[in-house]
Amino acid sequence: MTDERADQTSMAIRPRWRPGDPRPDIRSMVRVDQAGEYGATRIYAGQLAVLGSRHPAARVIARMQSQEERHLRHFDEMVVDRGVRPTLVQPFWNVAGHALGAATALLGPSAAMACTAAVETEIDKHYEDQVRSLGVDDPDLAGTIREFQAEELEHRDTAIAAGAEETFGYPILSGLIRAGCRAAIELSKRI
Repeated sequence: MTDERADQTSMAIRPRWRPGDPRPDIRSMVRVDQAGEYGATRIYAGQLAVLGSRHPAARVIARMQSQEERHLRHFDEMVVDRGVRPTLVQPFWNVAGHALGAATALLGPSAAMACTAAVETEIDKHYEDQVRSLGVDDPDLAGTIREFQAEELEHRDTAIAAGAEETFGYPILSGLIRAGCRAAIELSKRI
């Protein structure tokens, strides 16, 4: 192995942090990711409660909800296996997620898709920050995040293709939902 290649290999496996630097809070990551997936399932449940199963958008929403439920089951297991305390604000996410989904669906199917696009845009950024923070500290968690991040991006792209950006007031609606997601992430990390 050449010296250059050896340097590249050692750099690839070296953690992004140095002694004295803050290390990633893996427990907080698992807690917030579990809460986020729970919130996503509640958003889709609210949308389907309003749109019903016969609405043309229902099949797409139900497929995305199914994937979010799979993500939630995985993080539920991770919470138990790693002994992570779930967020104490989960009862609030239950109500808030359902209400957000129902409210956007009441505005119409394109607003429901706008909600999905906004949430998934913020989640993509959140997951990317987590993977960057993890470095090589927890390859299992990083792999899970990458896998789920790809599906979240698929949800965002599906929502945009279904007319999310055509929603009246999309920039404002999207901005408000994204700000709410950032607040939910910060609360779930800490509480």
